[in-house]
Amino acid sequence: MAKKPEKKRAPAKKAPAKTKKPEEEVTVIPAPKEQPAPPPPPPQMPPQMPPKKPGETLWENGILFMDKEFNQENCMPLVRAIMEYNMSPEGQRPEIIHLYINSPGGAVASAMHLIDTIKQSKIPVYTYGMGMIASCGVLLMMSGEKGHRYITQNTSVMSHQYSWGSRGKEHELMSIVKEFELSTERMLDHYKKCTGKSEAYIRKFLLPESDMWLTPEETVKHGIADKIIKTY
Repeated sequence: MAKKPEKKRAPAKKAPAKTKKPEEEVTVIPAPKEQPAPPPPPPQMPPQMPPKKPGETLWENGILFMDKEFNQENCMPLVRAIMEYNMSPEGQRPEIIHLYINSPGGAVASAMHLIDTIKQSKIPVYTYGMGMIASCGVLLMMSGEKGHRYITQNTSVMSHQYSWGSRGKEHELMSIVKEFELSTERMLDHYKKCTGKSEAYIRKFLLPESDMWLTPEETVKHGIADKIIKTY
């Protein structure tokens, strides 16, 4: 009988060589322990705006008051405010300045200083007569933006001629007469420009010899104000 071919045996597999674990490095300074990851930070709250100071909201909205006697000390804060508004950047200035008037009058020169500033303002100035507007108060009232000079039904209004008291020697008093006459001319010119009335009309209805007290309706009729606000 023929011999069966012998099967070739597969070579024995070698066991994988065992890798040596790296020896831990020993130092005199121990390695720091692994710290757990820090927790996520809490959600950030939006920053809170500090409360506004009294009067700050009025200032931001262009609201001013003339509630004192007309003199340089009381008029200068308004002059500075109107100038500052006009010099502020476009987005920070109010579109309208609202001037509320409640005054018995005072020095015409100080009133004219304020009026000249209003007339040069690029921001329109709306005027509001409340309580009482007398003498220089009337001069200021009529200086507002035409069509936006408002008066309430409870406002007392008094218009009168320029008055001025002085003392001194005879020649000193005579020299002051010129300024008295010039001031009267300035007032008349202001009345004519703001009311649109003639000098004869103004002298008869607004600047007669005696003080002229006016109703709100007469104030509108004579061109000092434009509209009456009914508060109730």
